[in-house]
Amino acid sequence: MNLAIVLVIAAVLALATILSLAVSRSLQANGSAALAGSIRPIDVEAFRNLINPIEDNYLRHRLPPAKFRRVRRERLRAMAAYIQVAASNAAVLVRVGEAALASGDPRVAPAAHELVNDALLLRRNATVALARIYLALAWPNSRFAAVRLVDRYEQLSGAAMLLGRLQNPAVPVRLSAQR
Repeated sequence: MNLAIVLVIAAVLALATILSLAVSRSLQANGSAALAGSIRPIDVEAFRNLINPIEDNYLRHRLPPAKFRRVRRERLRAMAAYIQVAASNAAVLVRVGEAALASGDPRVAPAAHELVNDALLLRRNATVALARIYLALAWPNSRFAAVRLVDRYEQLSGAAMLLGRLQNPAVPVRLSAQR
C-alpha cells in the first residue's frame, strides 16, 4: 500500500514537472524576436572551404599520410562544429516559423511555412552529415564527409530573410557572418 502511494506521488510530481516545462517552452516560442537573437552567424566561405573536396585532394597529395590524417581530422571536427551551429540555427528558425504561423497573418504564412520546411530539412540533413563526419573521423582517408549542406543553409537563410522582411522590414535577419 505504501509503495502505491509513493508511486502515485512520484507520477504526479513528474507530470507537474513535464507540464511546467511544456508551458515555459511554449511561452518562449512566442517571442520570435528573442529567438532570432539566439541565432549564431556562420562564416559560409570558411564552411565551403572545409567541405571542398578539391581542398581535401590537394592536402592528400601534398602532405605525408600521417600529417594528412591529423589535418583531415581537424578539418572534420571544424566541419562538425559548423554543422552543429547550422542545425541549432535551424531549430531556432523552426520555432520562429511556427510562431509566425501561429500569428495568423496571411501575408507571412507562405514564407513561414517555407521557413519551417527548409529548417526541418536542414536539421535532417545535418544529422546525416554529422553521422558521415563521425564515420570519416574513424577513417580519415575516406571521402565520406564531402557533404553539400552549405547550399541548403543558404536557402534557409534566404527564407529567413524573406520572413523577417515581411514581419518587420526594419530589422535585418542574418544567418551568415558579415565580412
